[in-house]
Amino acid sequence: MSPCSITNNLLLRNLSIFFRKWTTKVYTIAAFALILFLSYAFLIRSNPDSTLSPSTSTSLLIPFTPLTNFKQIGALCLDGSAPGYHFQKGFGSGSRNWLLHLEGGGWCSSIASCSYRKTTALGSSNYMDSPVLFSGMLSSVASQNPDFFNWNKVKIRYCDGASFAGHPESEKGSGLFFRGQIIWETIMNEILSIGMSKAKQLILLEQKAIIVPSFYHLRISVYRFSSQENLHAVAQLALLTGCSAGGLASLIHCDNFRHLLPKGATVKCLADAGFFLDEKDILGNSTMKSFYKDVVQLQGVAKSLHKKCLAKMEPSKCLFSSEILKNIKTPVFLVHPAYDFWQIHNILVPQGSDPHHRWKSCRLNIQSCDANLMDTLNSFRSSLLRTVNEFQQRKDIGMFIDSCFIHCQTLIGETWYSPNSPKINNKTIAESVADWFFDRQAVKLIDCPYPCNPTCHNLDFTRV
Repeated sequence: MSPCSITNNLLLRNLSIFFRKWTTKVYTIAAFALILFLSYAFLIRSNPDSTLSPSTSTSLLIPFTPLTNFKQIGALCLDGSAPGYHFQKGFGSGSRNWLLHLEGGGWCSSIASCSYRKTTALGSSNYMDSPVLFSGMLSSVASQNPDFFNWNKVKIRYCDGASFAGHPESEKGSGLFFRGQIIWETIMNEILSIGMSKAKQLILLEQKAIIVPSFYHLRISVYRFSSQENLHAVAQLALLTGCSAGGLASLIHCDNFRHLLPKGATVKCLADAGFFLDEKDILGNSTMKSFYKDVVQLQGVAKSLHKKCLAKMEPSKCLFSSEILKNIKTPVFLVHPAYDFWQIHNILVPQGSDPHHRWKSCRLNIQSCDANLMDTLNSFRSSLLRTVNEFQQRKDIGMFIDSCFIHCQTLIGETWYSPNSPKINNKTIAESVADWFFDRQAVKLIDCPYPCNPTCHNLDFTRV
């Protein structure tokens, strides 16, 4: 069986599981997980061979590596199982460069929703598929990923429900483990050790203690280096990326990631469909703001947010990408669709906001939206552009904002880099990201409104 067939079967199996468990109570969690499966399923069915070639496909299936000593450290998924990652070693000129990707999959905002989530791959490694396909910007095939194909690549699995930012003090006998921040720190520590173990000139100068509350005593090694000469033996280039809730996590942890690495390294971050808007829904309710408030309160997320923001506004506001970006000092790139269907489904037209079903067809296929509904969608797009406009003058921030009806785009070969990839000014996402990362040119690409871009891969959920 080919890797493409394996991937298709896994997608269909997971889709059936989620549909069987679907309830209104857990709509947000299920919807967020489903969008990832649906995106891949749609694109794979449309063009099964678009991201794979027979001679190279087998090398793209990467096994799961659970964290060692996770129980002693206290780095636990929601259900207490082991967090982990998938690692593919770099080679050639990319052997000292690192690309880390934080998996997405929504958040849980209540004991009930987190309890449901721990019965899925988004809350327990017991349900995670392994091996997984490395495609798009994780591909090791030069023709599919020309600038990053030979880098060390790590996909970090998401099982905490709070963008790797939950804290155990908030557990309070719930039977759940809110350990997102500890998972982040522990996985970073392990990846640092993997990347530096063969660096002959490495000198460990300091071990800094990071103490978790009384029921766990954790000591994580934070590495420091003795001289500038040693730095390039460890890491030359590093890019922290993430999709959706993982994209938000890449922003939350961006500056911390930079501080973990040598001063001589080039370190940048990328958020794919992780720029969530603080906008009201079609009924005038602040659905997303209320949801974020619940997430922050339940899992103690405020401790992972920027202090400057917390000094000026309530913690839930500081979880929005625009507020995080204001305080980030590390270079950041935004890949974002102006008609992000997850945000349309959950921020603009959330469950229960459309009792007369005027949006039913439009939510499934943007081509079904009438003129009035398109006006609303274009107003939502305008809100996005106004929000990102304040970052236009920052030279270190790049952006590729297309007008597609999709969500994440960087891990799908068809949308990342292929003859059929979405383009703005004849540039693919992969080319734009590389131009920005390697400082070839400033990249501030913003598409014209729908339906002007014929290269978009607009998802049609009536076909899945």
